[in-house]
Amino acid sequence: MTAGKRSLTTAAVALVCAVTVLGAPGMAHASQAKPNPTPSPSTTASTEELEAVRKRLGRLYHDAAVATDAYNAAEERTEKQSAEIVELAREIVKGKEKLEKLKDLMGAAARAQYRGGGLPPEVRLWLSENPQDFLDSAGRVRQGQHASTGVLAEMERTQQDLELYAKDASAQWKKLEANRKARAEAKKEIKKQIAAAEELQSQLEQEERERLAELEERAARKAQTAWLGSGVLDEISGKASEEGKKAVKFATDQIGKPYEWGAEGPRTYDCSGLTSQAWASAGQGIPRTSQEQWKRLHRVDIKDMRPGDLIIYNADASHVAMYIGDGAIVHSPRPGRTVTIAGAGSMPILGVVRPDA
Repeated sequence: MTAGKRSLTTAAVALVCAVTVLGAPGMAHASQAKPNPTPSPSTTASTEELEAVRKRLGRLYHDAAVATDAYNAAEERTEKQSAEIVELAREIVKGKEKLEKLKDLMGAAARAQYRGGGLPPEVRLWLSENPQDFLDSAGRVRQGQHASTGVLAEMERTQQDLELYAKDASAQWKKLEANRKARAEAKKEIKKQIAAAEELQSQLEQEERERLAELEERAARKAQTAWLGSGVLDEISGKASEEGKKAVKFATDQIGKPYEWGAEGPRTYDCSGLTSQAWASAGQGIPRTSQEQWKRLHRVDIKDMRPGDLIIYNADASHVAMYIGDGAIVHSPRPGRTVTIAGAGSMPILGVVRPDA
């Protein structure tokens, strides 16, 4: 092995803490004692050690997926609250303009009443040559008084509305700031988990990486075989809806595009970014995250599953894929991978949801 790259044996001790060092002790001293030592054969990891690494990588990428869902949720809430604050600001502007108009009306009413004179009504009736004119005038005065009362009440309601808008805006702003912090924390966690996974993989020699990939494929095939062996596919006979066909076409058209956390296309996707955009292309808006898709979309039994339905994976709903028929899914797996087709039973299924129920 080169000086710049340790074998998995050393890496596993440092990063997995679950393997035994296989290198011969005293190798460094022997190297110093002999200027031109005979190279010893590279020490490769055992299957058990690689299996430990595979599981460790699985946990790291799972934790990154959970953090990605938290990031996406915070991003979605931030966008929603930003829009609400903008709308509230518009209402406040409208309310202030309305209040200024009402104040102008009150001023005009006050000036009109002042010009009407301050004599008591019975005196004005006695001085009036035409009692009907007085009665008409009195009616207008009463109308003016009623109008003034109405303007005052409207001013009070407008002022109350403005106060409520201001309180709502303040509350939404606090939520916005909280979600910005949550998004920043989730971003840190995502980077931390992905960096740890990349560091672990960087310790592997090429031959070890190839064997690790084989182990991952073998584990997926084993899970898929067990799932199919249960006879579940014999019960699945649902046909895709027209919207489902559009969603499946969109998702499969993205095959080969890289995974990127927080991405919704068009060049990169995370798991829920792919499914949400696929259904958006079919004219059906669905929640952005896999956890919200599990919470809010209509659930169906696996035996009733049809192409276009979403399969939610893991107990914490941290991954989602789209069922495309014949026991297969299309999904965006994890960092370092691309959108691909896989066996629907290759991961632990939590349940199935239908966007167009």
